[in-house]
Amino acid sequence: MESVQATKQRFGIIGNDPTLNRAIEKAIQVAPTDISVLVTGESGVGKESVPKIIHSLSHRKHGKYIAVNCGAIPEGTIDSELFGHEKGAFTGATQTRSGYFEVADGGTIFLDEVGELPLTTQVRLLRVLENGEFIKVGSSKVQKTNVRIVAATNVNMFDAIKKEKFREDLYYRLSTVEINLPPLRNRKDDIHLLFRKFASDFALKYKMPTIKLSDEAVTILLKFRWSGNIRQLRNVAEQISVLEQKRDISAETLKHYLPTEGSQLPAVINTTKSESDFSSEREILYKVLFDMKSDLNDLKKLTMELMKTGNASEVQKKNEGLIDKIYGQVDEDTQEAYEDLEVLSIPEKSNNTHTDEAPEEVADKYHFAEEIEEEETLSLHDKELELIKKSLERHGGKRKLAAAELGISERTLYRKIKQYDL
Repeated sequence: MESVQATKQRFGIIGNDPTLNRAIEKAIQVAPTDISVLVTGESGVGKESVPKIIHSLSHRKHGKYIAVNCGAIPEGTIDSELFGHEKGAFTGATQTRSGYFEVADGGTIFLDEVGELPLTTQVRLLRVLENGEFIKVGSSKVQKTNVRIVAATNVNMFDAIKKEKFREDLYYRLSTVEINLPPLRNRKDDIHLLFRKFASDFALKYKMPTIKLSDEAVTILLKFRWSGNIRQLRNVAEQISVLEQKRDISAETLKHYLPTEGSQLPAVINTTKSESDFSSEREILYKVLFDMKSDLNDLKKLTMELMKTGNASEVQKKNEGLIDKIYGQVDEDTQEAYEDLEVLSIPEKSNNTHTDEAPEEVADKYHFAEEIEEEETLSLHDKELELIKKSLERHGGKRKLAAAELGISERTLYRKIKQYDL
């Protein structure tokens, strides 16, 4: 069996961290078998190296090795990519196509980002793992395949199972052996070693001297969190190699290439509402309802007063505070918008015992309203037009008095006159 050190040299793996060595050791031990392997770890830790080690040290090393990024294939075509399709199976299927499981027969398939697979594809994959069988899209013929599956994911699989985004039975079939790769921040002794390796590689690539970090810069390098892991470290080394004229890199220079922690990360929003949130919303709703009820009662009071006295100006002066409360101290334009929505008051016949207290003039003043009530065929437009005409006639065309009687502003009345061409 090949040693861990020899395997690291063969595949260009840098680092001496014990957890990294243990992961490689597990890959070497499981390689000669056909056991399914699940590689876990954060994005950028180098999960793609493990399936290569497993394939090259297995009896399948002369067979095909196919790496599939499940997250990069659209949901509508992933079944066709993995299992193939028959001619005419869907729009655009002009010929029969072999999928990866058919092409890689006798070899190894690496399913990267397996946690992104749609549920329907997960069912098909489970059948391959259990029986070595699959069916092409658009076919009814069962085909056999002999492939070794190595999967990788940076998703918390137990959370995905809990949210019903990943099948529990498939997880246990894939993770017969689970190999976890540690994040770079847990491999402190390997960080500078990796940086030097990348700096040397880029110096050769771009034909320039190798960059070197000062002691203070190394300290900063080791303290940084490296959320993007090895991939992020490699990018930083490449940027500095290309952009810096000086080859000796100080701590201040290095800081310019390290993002502020969390500055480039999306904000985490708690989408779950607590019981207190619901309670608060309920209280606000109750308050709004009570306020609406109060305003409605105030409007009733104003309407009754207007019907009794028949003098809109007097009612307005007397209840100025109440009107401000209802309209919320709105500005002139907003006030007009409210007034446009007002329904012109028409006193109704009532059995109220206090009607005898109203002045006799009120009956004469609004006698035209009773006449209009009898004409049921009139539309609201016609009623409003008739009311405005009658009011203008009663006040000899004086808009101010007519507007006060109708309970609208003079400006609104002027607009209505223009609208109806009076």
